[in-house]
Amino acid sequence: MRARTGIRSEVAPENDPAAVELPNEHVVRIGSGQGFWGDWQEAPKLQVRCGTIDYLMLDYLAEITMSIMQKQKERSPDAGYAKDFVSLMVELAADLVDRNVRVVSNAGGVNPSGCRAALGIGLADQPLSRRPRVAVVQGDDLMSSLDALIAEGHELTHMDTGEPLSSVRDRVVSANAYLGSAPIVQALQQDADIVITGRSTDTALTYAPLIHEFSWDQDDWDLIAKGVVAGHINECGCQASGGNSLVEWPTIDLTVPGYPIIEAKSDGSFIVTKHPNLDGRLTWATVTEQLVYEMGNPTEYITPDVVADFSTIELQDLGDDRVLVTGARGRQRTDKLKVSIAYRDGYKAIGSLTYAWPDAYEKAKRANEILRGRLDYIGLVFDEIRTEYIGAGACHGPLLAGPPSSDLPEVTLRIGVRAPDRNAVTRFTREIAPLILAGPPTVTGFADGRPRVQEVVAYWPALIDRQVVEGRITVETLPL
Repeated sequence: MRARTGIRSEVAPENDPAAVELPNEHVVRIGSGQGFWGDWQEAPKLQVRCGTIDYLMLDYLAEITMSIMQKQKERSPDAGYAKDFVSLMVELAADLVDRNVRVVSNAGGVNPSGCRAALGIGLADQPLSRRPRVAVVQGDDLMSSLDALIAEGHELTHMDTGEPLSSVRDRVVSANAYLGSAPIVQALQQDADIVITGRSTDTALTYAPLIHEFSWDQDDWDLIAKGVVAGHINECGCQASGGNSLVEWPTIDLTVPGYPIIEAKSDGSFIVTKHPNLDGRLTWATVTEQLVYEMGNPTEYITPDVVADFSTIELQDLGDDRVLVTGARGRQRTDKLKVSIAYRDGYKAIGSLTYAWPDAYEKAKRANEILRGRLDYIGLVFDEIRTEYIGAGACHGPLLAGPPSSDLPEVTLRIGVRAPDRNAVTRFTREIAPLILAGPPTVTGFADGRPRVQEVVAYWPALIDRQVVEGRITVETLPL
């Protein structure tokens, strides 16, 4: 890990932990409560109720999430946001108000105003000591202006293939620019208790509060880069405090995990920690694993607000679930913003059957041959057919050393197809069940019935000139 990122490590002197503590000044504590849509709903409650934090950061969005939310909004104009965020805020509202904890979240998805409206309804009958001020950040959604932008010469070419977006324009379901910290900072300056954004960059949910609290200049590249590092550590929730750890997973109790908390100072240095009464673990290893997560070139971690150099980061493991992070450097932001675009790309279905010993692997392979032969016989054509043998090395693929053992106790045949024609995919789903009687013996795992046909939504990354995207905020006190 060190070779990839240049991250330096030190362990604090055993007898003098204060030697590496941050100077005695104002500390801002930002707790991570969600790392994705579907993360553990108890985590933000524990962050608020088990200790002191100033901000609760909730990250719900991934590239595919935006397209899912857009499809929901197509079915219902009131949908298109993370509904579990609303129920969470309703449950936590009294704690947030009484403890003066402010919330920054991208739960708004493709409908931030709808998210705020639902929150207003949910909080209408809550006996709160004061009514919270809720901000909505908009401007990231480019769907309504997409044709005009293309006509003006913004080709939104695919960052990998170079194709212009016009080649799939008729199939686009969502297009959202990654906004930076500025609108969130403006909302906090207007005393927002809860900030709801759409497609903000994940890291800004953490570093925007730091910019606000410490009055950092938006062009102080080194300070903003330090904030980006804090945001990157926070954005995936428990992954920084022991979850998904390749190094320490056997010895970490994650039953009731403490999600990471950033304790930051005005110079941009910060300690990553967690509430001491919760499970999980914060060490040099767990923090480093998160730092290299989704990392391309570590010297050019590009965000809307700065280009951060992760190779200049220094970590010091202070012990007791406290890791000091210093040293990040930054360069001037780019003149482009990234745009996350999703488009319809046909249909897919995936089915599975499990074969038992003896000769489980051979039976699964024979079932695959039979199924593919029948698909050819009835004339079905697919863009792709993919087969996996779960239990026989499917996770490792070509990295598997030697053929699978012939005495495997069970193997699951997993086969999927993709095609532009929904009818062809639907017909495929009818060909799995006949293998139960017209196929190899000792089969099970068919009680769930036919596989479900799903629409394929593909990802189209692009860049756009910064000046054509403008974040907008509205801040309102929810009605009594």
